[in-house]
Amino acid sequence: MIGWILLGIIVLAVLWTAAIYNGLIASRNDVQGSWKQIDVQLKRRHDLIPNLVSTVKGAMEFEQDTLEKVMNARARAVSAAGIPAKAEAENMLTQALGRLFAVVENYPQLKSNQNITQLQEELTTTENRISFARQLYNDLVANYRTKLQVFPNNIVSSIFNFKTEEYFAAEEAARTAPAVNLSLKGK
Repeated sequence: MIGWILLGIIVLAVLWTAAIYNGLIASRNDVQGSWKQIDVQLKRRHDLIPNLVSTVKGAMEFEQDTLEKVMNARARAVSAAGIPAKAEAENMLTQALGRLFAVVENYPQLKSNQNITQLQEELTTTENRISFARQLYNDLVANYRTKLQVFPNNIVSSIFNFKTEEYFAAEEAARTAPAVNLSLKGK
């Protein structure tokens, strides 16, 4: 009789551990899948930038420094590895693009160029997608971190060596960057 009770307790403990483990795996996979969605949008953004730069390059002969900063920021963003480095590089790219769009506002011939207008709209749409993907990612990271830290999940997570995921956070300068009007419909 005691053997059956002991066997029942062991089976329940194994099932309980398996349920917690599977829940942690599902949460971690959600976080990783969400990161891949951010990555897709960042790649789209990286692909649009050279088109924009080449379109404005001729008309902005006195602003080559701005264009170089955008391309350098893009190169750093493309080659960044790891979430903290990627977040920092992407924030620098966002600031460089903001400066580029501010400069474009000073060139009437650029403001009337249909290609530039279309590229700006595509970049704006992509920036919105990135923002929503970052928000979802950070929400999933918060949920995953909570699952790792609450009792009794923390016991299972430490036994199986689950690691926390990093937030995709904006650096301080990006939080205080001035807003840039991306519409080409006058000021």
